[in-house]
Amino acid sequence: MGSHRRLAPSGSDRGATVAAGLLSVAAAALGAVPAAAAPYDDTRAEMDRLYEQAEKATEAYNAADERADALREEVGTARDRIARQQQRINSLRESLGSLAGAQYRSGGIDPAVALLFSDDPDDYLDKASRLDRITAHQAGELKDLQDAMRELAQDREETGDKLRELERSRKAVAAHKKTVERKLASARRLLDSLPDGERAAYDRASRSGRGDLPDLGGATAASGRGAAAVAAARSALGKPYVWGANGPTGFDCSGLMQWSYAQAGVALPRTSQAQRFAGRQVPLSEARPGDLVVYRSDASHVGMYMGNGQVIHAPYPGAPVRYDPVGMMPVSSVTRV
Repeated sequence: MGSHRRLAPSGSDRGATVAAGLLSVAAAALGAVPAAAAPYDDTRAEMDRLYEQAEKATEAYNAADERADALREEVGTARDRIARQQQRINSLRESLGSLAGAQYRSGGIDPAVALLFSDDPDDYLDKASRLDRITAHQAGELKDLQDAMRELAQDREETGDKLRELERSRKAVAAHKKTVERKLASARRLLDSLPDGERAAYDRASRSGRGDLPDLGGATAASGRGAAAVAAARSALGKPYVWGANGPTGFDCSGLMQWSYAQAGVALPRTSQAQRFAGRQVPLSEARPGDLVVYRSDASHVGMYMGNGQVIHAPYPGAPVRYDPVGMMPVSSVTRV
């Protein structure tokens, strides 16, 4: 059997072999290291982070605003009560003053002597006893009212303290909101500086600019008020996202839910955190049109389920009220109003 001798590689063959080896090593290295991030990925991540921060700040702002309004009403009610009781006290003081004068005048005469000069001793005793009873009753009532005034004054002072504290909190939240707005504007300028293709890719990834109307099939609401809220939410499609707004020309996420249900005659709380508990919670698999879909563990975003895996919501600044997939972010709960 003849032997086959391996020929020594020529110079050009040796170069090809080395090159092939280098390519193999490079390919292995590329397979082990993730592909470099697209230039716009950092911008997208920053935008997403800022949008989430902005939404949390808005809901905190809405909560502070709602609490401040409630406290203002409480303070006004307390002041009205104080004014009415002050009027009653003034009337009682006037009445008690005249009685005190009469007592002083009659008290200047010894009761025994006054009895001797009385035409009708029985009448004197009856009037004297009634005078004592009336005076004691009105004095007791005056004391009660004075106590009530002190309590109301204390309540008013405490409420005023709370109101001032809430105003400070609201200003702090508003300041934070302005900071986030500035960051959003910077991030948006950065996004606008990207090439058209990369900006379009971000728009697709972030679901912005969706104008299509999904086929919602035959899904029906669980109640008449739910159906009315669905119709109202649909009428808001295309309206702008506006900080702290609850319609009718602009909305934030919870403002859209509150306004939509108001058109159905239902008063929802102002914030997404409170709206989470505005009805009965149901599994996402049983969601019906009109149900509130609350997102993130802190319930900082909310939309309305419309059927066929879609919600209507006010996404974030620069994005109008629109349809999006129900799974666009982590769902924390579904509430049926």
